[in-house]
Amino acid sequence: MIKELMYERLRKIEDLEQRQLLKDIVSGVFVNLIDYQDEMNRKLEERVFNEIEDVENRFDIYVTLSSKEDVDPIHQCLFPMRPADLETKVIDTANLLQSLKNKEQAVLCTLFLECDSIQIHQLLVEERCFNGTLVTTEGQVEIKVSLSRNSDYLQEIDKLYPIFQINGLPWKTINHPYAYKFLDVNLVDCPPLNEDTEIIEIMVDLEEYESKKRLDMVPLWNIERHEVKNVGFPIPAIDKINYEHVLSIRKTGNEHGYLVEADEENVRYVKRSDNELTIVSPQDKSGVWQLIKIAKMEDEKIGKLHYELVSNRRIEHFMHKFASKYTANVKTKGEITRMINSFEAAVSVELVDVDIVDSFSRAGITHSANPFLTEMIGENSHKKTMLLKFKAKAKKDFIANDILSFLVSEVQRHFFEYKCVGVWL
Repeated sequence: MIKELMYERLRKIEDLEQRQLLKDIVSGVFVNLIDYQDEMNRKLEERVFNEIEDVENRFDIYVTLSSKEDVDPIHQCLFPMRPADLETKVIDTANLLQSLKNKEQAVLCTLFLECDSIQIHQLLVEERCFNGTLVTTEGQVEIKVSLSRNSDYLQEIDKLYPIFQINGLPWKTINHPYAYKFLDVNLVDCPPLNEDTEIIEIMVDLEEYESKKRLDMVPLWNIERHEVKNVGFPIPAIDKINYEHVLSIRKTGNEHGYLVEADEENVRYVKRSDNELTIVSPQDKSGVWQLIKIAKMEDEKIGKLHYELVSNRRIEHFMHKFASKYTANVKTKGEITRMINSFEAAVSVELVDVDIVDSFSRAGITHSANPFLTEMIGENSHKKTMLLKFKAKAKKDFIANDILSFLVSEVQRHFFEYKCVGVWL
């Protein structure tokens, strides 16, 4: 900026001889001095920025979706949320028929619906029945089916919260828009079948939703589970009561984030160093520990994806780092805007306004991404509503409402005295 200003002033000198003389002086002395000062400022800024260690970014969770046949079993960053999704599933006809007879939920299969959250909610509220066909070893059978929300992947997310608590790490809402769009296909009506009849194929006609139906889809994330043995024998901890169990993470990669998955009574706290994890535990014997590796995402290792890769990652700004380390509950619209804009997921939305209202009777487009935080958030019946009004910067796709739910859920975590609701303008 200063260099441009000097050169601009030089260009205004009409005497060419004086202009050349001053240009030589400026180029020989002042430009080098300015460059040196700029470099020193940059290093000082970098030093201040790095003073606050950003441990959080090692635990950023990325998610996407893939068809079963396109899942790379040796991918270095993305893994199935449930490894069983890659296995061939065999339907137990006897159990299926018994569940139907007992009027219990009889799940035939699970499908993914490429619709926004409002459409899926409306479909489930209607409790519609659809026509289907079972291709069996005894021929084709016409059936009736219904749809219900599948919670398998939401449960996998729920399991992470207590693990973060045991490891002494702050929780950050998981941004997984795809997990809410899996539906179970339930058998409602079926002609009598022999118990030894094998079901070869299941066909379901979802009528106007047929074009949005996707079969054999597998949600992926950058989480992989490992079993790691102690390095040597446990040694007594400083408190002379517990023991330190040292686990090496050299082989699995020290650039990744790690969580110890264990019962709360078996872990007092976890210490981290460059190549090791030290678990302080009342256990006095060596053993095998369950580790959750949160893989570091590298662009060259991701490869081609058919669905958008989304995450709960924050943009690396000093202010966001500072606010995370020195928590201060600043209850202003500016703080809410900063909080939302700190996430990479917010790049396609803009927070326009925040209103506090006594109640909000309209059907909201957002849902809670942290339903397990009831002890923090509490009941909403007596609370005022914080209405967060957003504007989309681009055309909304089928996961836009779920991205908004993630952002609103993060605000809800910090403003638990309100019921937070997000709407589009």
